[in-house]
Formats: sequence, structure tokens, C-alpha cells
Amino acid sequence: MVFRHAPAVRGDVLDERALQRMDNRELDLLFRSSSAGDVPHGRLPGTGLLFPGTPACGPLAWLVHLVVWAGKETEPSGRSLQNLIGPLRTRTIRALLSHDRSWVDDEECVLIDYSRTSIVARMVRDEVRPVAPGLYLGVIWLWKRRVGWFTLRQQ
Repeated sequence: MVFRHAPAVRGDVLDERALQRMDNRELDLLFRSSSAGDVPHGRLPGTGLLFPGTPACGPLAWLVHLVVWAGKETEPSGRSLQNLIGPLRTRTIRALLSHDRSWVDDEECVLIDYSRTSIVARMVRDEVRPVAPGLYLGVIWLWKRRVGWFTLRQQ
């Protein structure tokens, strides 16, 4: 992993909890400072970052993980993935994986593209970059508007 600029990190450890403490500006700087890296593979536990940098982010991340979304799992080919949805971690909402230009900064990222694979998520585009060993930071686009952040943990 190569950083283009020094990442905006508080403390020595960059993990999901550290990302929850960062605000949108800091997450944006961290994403912009990271290179695309490899396409993640396997089962990828995820954390939703809702209202990052606020006291609500941690409890909301826990609740979302428990009830709504728990991450993603790639297909054996490594060219697509499915989301792990609900308490049963049902594999659904397929997306294609590739490298592409990020809408954040026009630099390379790993693209998670739902536009050709999902009726319910056709308007969603996820972009991820590794920000620490085994940890990816993702940005969520909905109808071409940036609406949120998430993490994926490579196991």
C-alpha cells in the first residue's frame, strides 16, 4: 500500500474504531491519500460509518452490523461480490469488481459496480482503497452523490 500524502490519522493504530472517530473531511483526506491496492477477496466483514466523527457513529455501526449489513463476500473468480445482508448474513445484491477512476479524485480505486447486476442497487456505486494492512475504506455513491462511508476487513 502506498500513500500519496500523509494520511489524517489520530494515534498509532488505524482500525475501524479510529475511522469512526474521524469526521467526513478526515475520511476524505485519508481516502485521497491512499492508492487503489489489490481487489479485496474472500469474506470481508464490514462496518457502516454513519455520522462519522460523532458519538453516534460507534453505536450506529454496531446496530447496522447486527441488523442490516455485515459486509461483502467475493465470488471465487474475484470478479464479483455479494453483500451480507440481515442478521442471517444472506448473500445478496451482486456487484462487479474492477479497478477504475474514483469519482472522489479521478485517481485509481477498486470499483464495486452495481449498475449492471442489481435492479435494487443499480444507482449505487462503491469505491474502496486500502488505508491500513487488511483494512479498506469505502465511499458510497447514490445517484452520483456521495452519501456515506464504510470499511471492509480483509481476513
